[in-house]
This record gives sequence, C-alpha cells and structure tokens, in this order.
Amino acid sequence: MIIADLIKWFEAWANPAWQEKWDNCGWQIEPGVLNQSARVLVCLTPTLAVVEEAIALSTSGTEVNLIFAHHPLIFNPLKSLRTGDAITEITRLAFSHQIGIYTAHTNFDQVQEGTADILATMLKLQEAMPIVPTQSNLGYGRVGKLNPTLTLAELLVQIQTLLKPPNLIISPTADLAQIIQKVAVLGGSGASYISDVVKTGAQAYLTSDCKFHQFQESRDRGLILIDAGHYATERPACESLVTKFTALGLDWVKLSQNDEDFRCFFPT
Repeated sequence: MIIADLIKWFEAWANPAWQEKWDNCGWQIEPGVLNQSARVLVCLTPTLAVVEEAIALSTSGTEVNLIFAHHPLIFNPLKSLRTGDAITEITRLAFSHQIGIYTAHTNFDQVQEGTADILATMLKLQEAMPIVPTQSNLGYGRVGKLNPTLTLAELLVQIQTLLKPPNLIISPTADLAQIIQKVAVLGGSGASYISDVVKTGAQAYLTSDCKFHQFQESRDRGLILIDAGHYATERPACESLVTKFTALGLDWVKLSQNDEDFRCFFPT
C-alpha cells in the first residue's frame, strides 16, 4: 500500500475535518513520499529522538518513510526556523531523509477504536458511551460499567498493571474498599471534562494532566479522579494503530521505541 492510500484509508475512518479549531491534524511534513510504499514508524509525539530513530532504522537497512503520530508537530503558525530549534532540525532531517510526518489528534480521540475506546476496552467497560458526544457514534471519552465490579483498590491495581504509568495520582479517599461500578476514561488531558463526567454518574475517572484544584473539585463533587499521566493513557492507542496498519498488509510498520514520557519521578 502506498502512503497516499494509507492516509486515504485512515481519513475515511478519522476525518481531519472533525478536529478542534485549535488543533492541527493531518500532514505536518510531506517531502514527496505519497507514491512510495508505506513503511511506517508510529509514535505518540514526533520528537527529534523519533526522527533520529527513523533515520537510524533506514541507515541500518530498514527504510522508514512515514512517521505517524498522535500529537501534532506544529500547533501554531511558525514565525521562524532557526538553527538550534528542535522543530528546525526535525524539518531539515525529514526533508533530507525523505520522511513524512502525519498526525491524527482530536479526530482520532473521537472515533470508535480511538484513544478513549482503547482505554475502555482495556478496562473491559460494558455499554461504553462517549462522555461528550460530538456526532453519531463519535465523541470524547468513554463511560461504562465494570462487570464484575471492583473495589477501588482493585481498579487501581488493574490500571497500574495495564498502563504501567510511573506513578498514579488519585483523589483523597478513605475507602479503598469502595465498590466501583461505573468508570469514565479519557486519554490525555481530560480535566476540563470533569463536570461532564459527573453528569454521567461515573464514580471514578481515569485521565491525565490534572491540577491541584481539579482534584479538589472532583473530591467535592464525589468523583474519584485518577491521573495516570498523558503518555500512559495515550500510548496504548499507538499500539492499536500498529495492529491496524499491520492488518492492512503494509511493507513495514513498528511502534517507536524512542517515544518519550517527558516526566520522571524521583526516586525511581
């Protein structure tokens, strides 16, 4: 399958037109690779380390001509490209090594089997529905029922085992034995949806990037907030994309090994 056909297939599933106004989905860098057979490195964030990984693979005999990322490389209009800037180096290397960079962000968040659906599937949520519907069968986040139910302690262990975050941050609670029946999930930064989650009747909400007062708000509103980190809650969706792309029969596809969490906890 050539790159142009891969992108056409993907956009029929997760249309870039569904992205938020502030977002920048789609082609970030297209150095003339559309008619080449797709050889894809999938990542969460298209960093310099990922581009260098793609180049190293190509140098060692495994050609890579497309980096398919969840997070956009370019969010705002560039005012300059200057030596020493990471985005300048990424752009230079992408063009000189003929490696395209394509991103699917808020359009991929909404679709079935997108970022939220993957989390719901991992936790085996039943009757999962969008927290905030956007159009037919689409929406941000998912909320569903646990069957069988779990105690809060068991749910936290399950999340830790499945997502392997370096740490879990949770709302203060005196009862880890509390029975959890209904759970909401949203990969990435989901704190702005707390009010919407409360309306669903969910008892616990798995997301990331939550601030001090958002934990306070959740506790005051009877919602257990579980912050597993941005990387841990969205990386599984990248793994799922590799599986989907493999099923399409691409010449080569792999999950990046140089994707970064950008957070460390001391001591490790």
